[in-house]
Amino acid sequence: MAGKRQTPTVRLRRLAAELRTLRASAELTRDEVVERTGINVATLYRIEHARVRPQTRTLRTLLDLYGADKEHQDELVALLRDARQRGWLHAYQSELPEQYMNFIGFEGEARSSWNYESLFVPGLLQTEDYARAVITGVLPFASRDEVERRVEVRMERQEVLRNDNPLELWGIADEAALRRQVGSAAVIRAQLRHLLESSELPSVTFQVIPFDVGAHAGMPGSFVFLQFADVAIPDVVYVDSMAGELFLEEESDIRRYRLVFEHLRAVAASPDASRSLLASIVAER
Repeated sequence: MAGKRQTPTVRLRRLAAELRTLRASAELTRDEVVERTGINVATLYRIEHARVRPQTRTLRTLLDLYGADKEHQDELVALLRDARQRGWLHAYQSELPEQYMNFIGFEGEARSSWNYESLFVPGLLQTEDYARAVITGVLPFASRDEVERRVEVRMERQEVLRNDNPLELWGIADEAALRRQVGSAAVIRAQLRHLLESSELPSVTFQVIPFDVGAHAGMPGSFVFLQFADVAIPDVVYVDSMAGELFLEEESDIRRYRLVFEHLRAVAASPDASRSLLASIVAER
């Protein structure tokens, strides 16, 4: 097993889910697997929860025990090999919080993202100057180099909206996020214009919750709901708060956040009305 910090990938989560399913189909408990293979029980738990990448020989041992056929074994070994690949994010691994790294990795492989923001323009729709002003304000003790590296990462993340198979982004923001002046007047004006342009992308849907809606289900805080094309990979909710970054994967949490987003989508102005509201805010500036 690798000894250093590992960033989970969607492929690793899928592999973990497959191993849990195979063990259940073989009607084996973890203790029975440990007894028959000699794999440490803590290691087995971490493998089944995508906390570590198993060695190929460890994976083969488990698959033999579970009775997986050769074709299935080869598929899962290839999945393990793909999970080891290091993308552009690896260059920033020593500088970013682990949970944020995990989130960016998941985002890069997701089919769709539902992002509600109460105070900011969604990160995937931010301009470079707006992102710099946000990061500087939120992290007042960060050095200039740290700020710039985070800005680089945020801009690099946005490629998921422009690649050959773009992420489907459904962003919803409270009107307060659009009216708050982040950076200079020129910065926020450019940001709002960029938001108008981005909302026209085929892969982007953007809505605003107007002030006159009053209290709504999103007021407790922002979140990102990620969904994947592979049905074997469960949805995940990412929450970033003053208390820290958190991933939610329990079925009850997924169901709750799905209902919250559907409520927000219903109370928000339509995409066309949201663009009109955005245009009026730009005109005011």
